[in-house]
Amino acid sequence: MAAEVEQNVKEKEQGCTIRRMNRTGRMSGDQRRRRVGIVGYGHLGQYLVKRLQDDGLRHGLELAFVWNRDAKKLVETVPVELQLGKLTDFLERRADIIIEVAHPCIVQDHGESFVKAADFMVGSPTALADLDTELKLRKASREAGHTLYIPSGALWGGQDIQRLGDGGMLQALTVTMVKHPSSFRLGGHLGELVKGAQQERVVLYDGPVRRLCPLAPNNVNTMAAACMAAPSLGFDGVRGCLIADPNLPDYHVVEIEATGQGGFSVSTKRKNPAACGAVTGAATFVAFWSSLLVCQGHGGRVYLC
Repeated sequence: MAAEVEQNVKEKEQGCTIRRMNRTGRMSGDQRRRRVGIVGYGHLGQYLVKRLQDDGLRHGLELAFVWNRDAKKLVETVPVELQLGKLTDFLERRADIIIEVAHPCIVQDHGESFVKAADFMVGSPTALADLDTELKLRKASREAGHTLYIPSGALWGGQDIQRLGDGGMLQALTVTMVKHPSSFRLGGHLGELVKGAQQERVVLYDGPVRRLCPLAPNNVNTMAAACMAAPSLGFDGVRGCLIADPNLPDYHVVEIEATGQGGFSVSTKRKNPAACGAVTGAATFVAFWSSLLVCQGHGGRVYLC
């Protein structure tokens, strides 16, 4: 009997979905498809584009455009009508949400324009370590009524950290990231330090996340997301520890330690499978897709998704 009831419920849900669809496949009325613009076509951008092409319809999503600095990478994989030649022409595509998965400089140069016109997911939150950029995007989001989304990515327990901070309970937060030396894309003196980690484990950095972000913009987005989840501490108060370990060829490790009032503390350790040399772990791709699915209805604020 219970099985029959469950089946009837499923059939009703499917029927409602079908009735909301018109003959063109678009959602009717206020259930129209949400148009998604993708900025960047590296591994993560390619994954998101394919998921949108394969699964977007059933989630009420469709591609509005795809842009990449090297437009040749879009040939034969992205339909011509979805390729955006000039990033400054993005308004013509009427995207409801724009997702940056390219480089922090895109956020710094175009993020304000994006969030004025649509919801904006910052896939490179290390860009927000620049205080002027963070304040500018927060202001534009608030005034335009659009959401500045920060994807959790490899940050485990981000919303718990946010709730702890919102309640005034968070006193300290440390994020430690450990990867194989070949997985780092580092600038400045850190680029020299990582060369010495080919045979042994080396601590590359230990200190405030703000100073680390410009030196490792592609590697510490998880730390930057933690800073946005804990605005009471921010980029100056959250401690980041970056470690190169030649004995980790198959996965990345992210350790979170949060300390609160009255002796409260919580520690987590996340092992993310990753090919040797990969900047992004495998589980992070799925996490980005999951983040996109909740990006609706949070207007005018910063939202960790």
